[in-house]
Amino acid sequence: MTLNQLTISDIIRILARRDASARQVMQACIEQIERVEDKIHAFISYDPQDALTQAEAADRLLARGGDPTKPLLGVPIAIKDVIAVKGQRLNCASRILDGFVSPYDATVIEKLKAAGAIVFGRLNMDEFAMGSSTETSAFGPTRNPWDFERVPGGSSGGSAAAVVADECIGSLGSDTGGSIRQPAAMCGCVGLKPTYGRVSRYGLVAYASSLDQIGPLGKTVRDVAMLLQAIAGHDTRDSTSVPVPVPDYLAALDGPVKGTKIGLPKEYMRGGLDPEVKEAVEAAVKQLTRLGAEVLEISLPHTEYAIAAYYIIATAEASTNLARFDGVRYGLRISGADPGEMYCRTRGAGFGPEVKRRIILGTYALSAGYYDAYYLRAQKVRTLIRQDFIKAFETVDAIVTPTAPTAAFKLGEKIDDPLQMYLSDIYTISCNLAGICGISVPCGFTKAPKLPIGLQILGEHFGEETILKIAHAFEQSTEWHKHKPPVAR
Repeated sequence: MTLNQLTISDIIRILARRDASARQVMQACIEQIERVEDKIHAFISYDPQDALTQAEAADRLLARGGDPTKPLLGVPIAIKDVIAVKGQRLNCASRILDGFVSPYDATVIEKLKAAGAIVFGRLNMDEFAMGSSTETSAFGPTRNPWDFERVPGGSSGGSAAAVVADECIGSLGSDTGGSIRQPAAMCGCVGLKPTYGRVSRYGLVAYASSLDQIGPLGKTVRDVAMLLQAIAGHDTRDSTSVPVPVPDYLAALDGPVKGTKIGLPKEYMRGGLDPEVKEAVEAAVKQLTRLGAEVLEISLPHTEYAIAAYYIIATAEASTNLARFDGVRYGLRISGADPGEMYCRTRGAGFGPEVKRRIILGTYALSAGYYDAYYLRAQKVRTLIRQDFIKAFETVDAIVTPTAPTAAFKLGEKIDDPLQMYLSDIYTISCNLAGICGISVPCGFTKAPKLPIGLQILGEHFGEETILKIAHAFEQSTEWHKHKPPVAR
């Protein structure tokens, strides 16, 4: 096994023993990128020399005995192209931000650097995180490491594909309606969406501000817990950040699952669910019962309204957030006879079809005469969905569902049918509307072709300890997380 194939915890142990150097680990990742990137296209850009310079600085510190305040010292972590890293281009996979370089670090980047991580590379994504397949990127699609003719999921498709293809040791993504969990499921890694307010959004380019959340992707639940430990916490620069103490997530991993009450919502296990996905999730539920958990059927009665409510709220917020990209201050500018023409030409050329669609939908939902009929009503439905979860967590400790209704679909299969594409997030959207936490872990494969299937575990507000504990127990009692696509062998 090469260094780039190891987990974060493995790398930390090897570096501490001086069995390998941080430069060697980083070099192994760079060589893997050079070997497979033409097939996968997980990265928009990366700077090998800067990454190696960071690794050499880590090695100097390791040679002096390391630093206990830097738990990720020397670990290469790649970043979704929607999170600001000082001195690096920040495109959000869009032409509208052509040439823009971030003047500051996002809070999560400051935290990763403070923890000693090597922050490198810009990972591909759906444009402005609007998509479920990483096909709307202005830089071209990312491909699934298990099958190059299939999507990796989205919008954090590059973040999941890079981890599974061993091009990095871990990554950060963002999740607005499932954009971490769904690609984690389709690529076969672990992805966690924290509680809204648990991780600072300062430095995250906004799509839908009341839904967006930064989160980690990794090869194991332990890796994800380590990354969450590093990036979680209150931030005064983010008004939505909540001043709740950050627990010891690693200590929580080995807690007992026996006696834990887990809810299985009946609304998630019917219509539209692929039979192989259903079979894998049911087998995972049985495994949890063997571990001592008590599984109860529950109801989340307003689930059927989640897609409609989400795509009104999210597009309305997007239409407002994306108004700042106008060609006046930064990014792309196409000249016109007057400011109005310049504005229209710039936005017309700078935004892709899906982003334009969502801006138009959101503007319509907020327009005079339609605000109450659409946006206000959607917010009322959101409240009902949140109340469904609050009621459910009165009787259960966590909720398990499929992460996605199908395994990875083929490139181009749904890109021209937005409604079918939106349904790819049917099991993940409610989590964002309610503001709770969720994690996806591998729980099986389809038979032919062999494609990963994900199990989603949802927890109450600031219940990350519980879902990490359940996910870790399930992972360690199965072999699904050990499977590797041929490109990573």
